[in-house]
Amino acid sequence: MRLVIADCSVDYSGRLSAHLPLARRLLMLKGDGSILIHSETGSYKPLNWMNPPCNFSKHEPDEEQVANGVVEIWRVSQAKTADILWIQIYQIHEEIYHELGKDPGLIKDGVEADLQVLLAEQIELIGTGSKLIRREYATAIGPVDILAKDANGQTVAIEIKRRGEIDGVEQLTRYLELLNRDAAIAPVRGIFAAQEIKPQARTLAEDRGIECLILDYEAMKGEAADPDSLFW
Repeated sequence: MRLVIADCSVDYSGRLSAHLPLARRLLMLKGDGSILIHSETGSYKPLNWMNPPCNFSKHEPDEEQVANGVVEIWRVSQAKTADILWIQIYQIHEEIYHELGKDPGLIKDGVEADLQVLLAEQIELIGTGSKLIRREYATAIGPVDILAKDANGQTVAIEIKRRGEIDGVEQLTRYLELLNRDAAIAPVRGIFAAQEIKPQARTLAEDRGIECLILDYEAMKGEAADPDSLFW
């Protein structure tokens, strides 16, 4: 990883043209060959960037560029397209080289698989007296996240999402249409469960007779029993 704080201007050519006028910026050159150009603001999003694979080369400025204060020029080109970044360096204020090593990657907590495990273990969240049939109940169009029985003995198909949107409601609708053709488990009603459900998704679900259930992941995790009992 190379981090450079420099006064620079940037010109991009490719599918369109773009120009960043002279200003002080952070130039981040990563080990995978990518480069990101950041300003003081803008959160995580760079002002401009080039994805790997890239070719990087350093060039001497011409007389006119030297007269304007340019001390070196970087050319960063995309290996698979015609995209090019020309970065004119006027002054380098700080420069850091550091080898970060291999990263293990992001480990997500509260993903759909975690919610599924917790809801299966705490199945009475869908109603007192409910019983789990199984997780990942196989159908011809894919597995239903959870199949259960409610206190009245009716089969319940549960689709779980972190963020409930219309696509999830449509997915559950397809499962319900298929499951209700199986005389051994029909009639089957649906529950759309998520940490957050968009208003449009809730309206569609309720219009189709599908119950919506908000899942409080932190509370469910706090109530979890022996971790070994969460896997069926």
